[in-house]
Amino acid sequence: MRRLGGETLVIATHNAGKLKEISALLAPFGIDCVSAGSLGLPEPAETGTTFVENALIKARAAAEGAGLPALADDSGLCVDALGGRPGVYTADWAERQWFEGPAGRDWYMAMGKVEGLLCELGPDTDRSCHFACVLALAWPDGESAVYEGRANGTLTWPPRGTMGFGYDPSFVPLGDTRTFAEFDPEEKHAISHRADAFAKLVAEQFGQV
Repeated sequence: MRRLGGETLVIATHNAGKLKEISALLAPFGIDCVSAGSLGLPEPAETGTTFVENALIKARAAAEGAGLPALADDSGLCVDALGGRPGVYTADWAERQWFEGPAGRDWYMAMGKVEGLLCELGPDTDRSCHFACVLALAWPDGESAVYEGRANGTLTWPPRGTMGFGYDPSFVPLGDTRTFAEFDPEEKHAISHRADAFAKLVAEQFGQV
């Protein structure tokens, strides 16, 4: 398995917060991170139908554009009773249409859509779900590696908590009664789907568990 060295790693994002978070995680391993946005790289169309496909699309585009290894992630909520939806369309379910006000994402609306669909299925419907995260590493020559993480839980309504984002206020991880939005951020990050995927990356790339 090919491993990262001390070279610069492109984080395939235009989000400064995500760059800061990933840079901090990789700093102990001597990895210097830059964002695709800071390099002026365009965001590729996410045309995949799975988290793996979309993560690889973003990582490969950044690696080819920068001529450096690149890391991308793709994540979302998968609800068992809804056949795994919203899945790769997790963010799309939060997109406001022009007739619903200013462009942007309304996560309460997205959580309400999920809840509405579950209610249509009846009061005894299974509310099991999981958050999925895929981290994809890609090199300019086309080689790549994928690391998949998962956090299992159930959905609750109404949403609770103010410390999370996205669907966190309606997601209760297995073994707890709080939603992710009621967790202290550091506590959540220790058990999240992204933490699971990152732990697998670190174990393979840097030989640490």
